[in-house]
Amino acid sequence: MEKSRKTELEKIATDVRIGVIESTNAAKSGHPGGSLSCADILTYLYFEQMNIDPKNPKMENRDRFVLSKGHCAPALYSVLALRGFFDKSELLNLRHIGSFLQGHPDMKHIPGVDMSTGSLGQGISAACGMALSAKHFKNDFKVYTVLGDGEIEEGQVWEAAMFAGNKGLSNLTAIVDFNNLQIDGTIDDVNSAKPIDKKFEAFGWHVITIDGNDFDSIENAFKEAEKVDKPVAIIAKTVKGKGVSFMENQVSWHGSAPDDEQTKQAVAELEAYKASLK
Repeated sequence: MEKSRKTELEKIATDVRIGVIESTNAAKSGHPGGSLSCADILTYLYFEQMNIDPKNPKMENRDRFVLSKGHCAPALYSVLALRGFFDKSELLNLRHIGSFLQGHPDMKHIPGVDMSTGSLGQGISAACGMALSAKHFKNDFKVYTVLGDGEIEEGQVWEAAMFAGNKGLSNLTAIVDFNNLQIDGTIDDVNSAKPIDKKFEAFGWHVITIDGNDFDSIENAFKEAEKVDKPVAIIAKTVKGKGVSFMENQVSWHGSAPDDEQTKQAVAELEAYKASLK
């Protein structure tokens, strides 16, 4: 990736993270930790990879995206706002009564959201259905879904993985946000799904393991995925709470919103990092 484009994407991802912090602070609730870890992946998808049009969010042949780990909606909303699907000021209404930005994605009310999610394990099944439909009707759009590493402890994920491999859904890419933490602790302590790569491979997927917080690594993975004639699983190793010093690798920030002072510190750190990018 050209250095200038990488820097541009890093700045956008930093703004996405600022949106996550400010929106969860305004809501006094939400899930900042996992939202921060997947910010780079979502930024790449919406600003570089997917065929979408914010002015025509229901474009028939658009690429589809499913946030299977729906509790990380603050990151998705921040990306959608920055991409132009709705005004950025709406982020401060997250989880407020009357706001269309609910705690989890809602396809009926939020421009740019293709699937309502929240019940963990189910999003990838919906993505499989979209991909199968595209194959059946000979549409050329692609389907992307992001899962959490804790989420893939759900059995439905592996039923969907088996289905995708069996049906040859080469138009489907699943990205696992592998930050090693879930609500109750490390995935090893709770109920590890490791080895993640071998499991997907066993179900007929092509697997790519990357640094999910590095845009060169992300770009290379998606370029490789386009050359493969089978479903692709990108295992993205990330840092929970990425970009905010006191949140990084801290399980307590899975579902806790920052207070005003913490928000001030977090935003200052992120803005300083953005200013340092050349």
